[in-house]
Amino acid sequence: MTPKHPADSHPPHHTPAERAALGKAARSAVPRSSHADFVPSPKRTDPVDVVEGQSATRVPELVPIRYGRMTESPFRFYRGAAAIMAGDLADTPRSGIRAQLCGDAHLLNFRLLASPERRMMFDINDFDETLPGPWEWDVKRLSTSFVIAGRANGFSTKERADIVRAAVRSYREWMRRFAGLGNLPVWYTHFDEEWVRTHIAGELSARARERWSRTTAKARTRDSLQAFAKLTHLVDGKARIAPDPPLITPLQELLPDVERGALEKQIRRLIERYGRSLNSDRRFLLEQYQIADVARKVVGVGSVGTRCWIILLLGRDDSDPLLLQAKEADESVLAPFAGASEYRTQGERVVAGQRLMQATSDIFLGWERADGIDGRRRDFYVRQLRDWKGIAEPEAMVPSGMRAFGELCGATLARAHARSGDRIAIASYLGGGDVFDRALVPFAESYADQNEKDHRALVDAVRSGRVKAEAA
Repeated sequence: MTPKHPADSHPPHHTPAERAALGKAARSAVPRSSHADFVPSPKRTDPVDVVEGQSATRVPELVPIRYGRMTESPFRFYRGAAAIMAGDLADTPRSGIRAQLCGDAHLLNFRLLASPERRMMFDINDFDETLPGPWEWDVKRLSTSFVIAGRANGFSTKERADIVRAAVRSYREWMRRFAGLGNLPVWYTHFDEEWVRTHIAGELSARARERWSRTTAKARTRDSLQAFAKLTHLVDGKARIAPDPPLITPLQELLPDVERGALEKQIRRLIERYGRSLNSDRRFLLEQYQIADVARKVVGVGSVGTRCWIILLLGRDDSDPLLLQAKEADESVLAPFAGASEYRTQGERVVAGQRLMQATSDIFLGWERADGIDGRRRDFYVRQLRDWKGIAEPEAMVPSGMRAFGELCGATLARAHARSGDRIAIASYLGGGDVFDRALVPFAESYADQNEKDHRALVDAVRSGRVKAEAA
């Protein structure tokens, strides 16, 4: 079955005027000011139940690490609570216009990345939850993340409101700009290092600009060579992944010999077969590498407990490494509320969404389905472990810096949605005024309140012994 295009809200032959009329009509059905409201449903599922439900299918010994990370702060909880918010967003107003969603568009999922041409790009990074759905959901999750981060930094209510309005205004104005462009100019739009420097220079202090320069320089060092030097050591003269349990556990330390051999064979088969999802030139490149070692890795916050493997491959010689990450892909947390994926596997869902939303993607990004030693079939997506990644440090931001970063995230999200959704209808719905911008301020504050309550509920669950948490 051929997957449907995510922007199925507008047939391809509608005129721009008809698409704009669709957006304006949506204002009458769902006023922009209505997005200000967030009132928890009286039937709202207990947040700890939601988190425990996800944990039921994960690696049992890693689940306490997930709880440990989520209890550290409201922001870390928020990073792991995409499933909770998905259920809450389902009860909020919808314009009826859809786009490909990130599904977890908090501010730390916007970062510096490398393009295949070795240019530094700013883009969305994490697509584990990507799925077509109401475009508003991504904007609301992004806006709320700025309120939560702003509270952690001690920003005032006024300062947080200014940051949210700036981020949403940037989204709205860029969407209106994209609405006036042809399809190819929208598709070719990207935000590289030079563009970012030019657009934020006037809004940042000299100290903040210097910090940005250091961040971009550091990002260039975060590649396979750097990961190879940091994560491997020599064993009998051969490069092997160094253990750092429980965060990194080489395969030979994870399972007995017989089971280890079976799992290693399956992972080798996974990497060989996933190459079929790559373009032919990239598949040819992959075939020039040989697997040298495999380890299990704990990643992120919300993803802790999912099966994630890092695979060390060597090319021309032992100084020519490639580190890949094969990460388990489960059903998107949006699926119960936005509809199931049209793709055959969840790995393909992730890769297709990433390729659609990003301006440019990792050359080794692909997917495959594999059988585990427990007999269960699981979906995976594969990409390079590190390739020029620069991550924001919100705790180091002052209000003006977070505002500038919010504007950058808003523009980037607009570009991603414009590639997949009806940019003309969305722009028409948003309009030229700031009604939607202002509406998301009280929404983000209200949902940040709810997030703090949910965080406390998980902390209480740990204290009562309902769930076990471990620091790692």
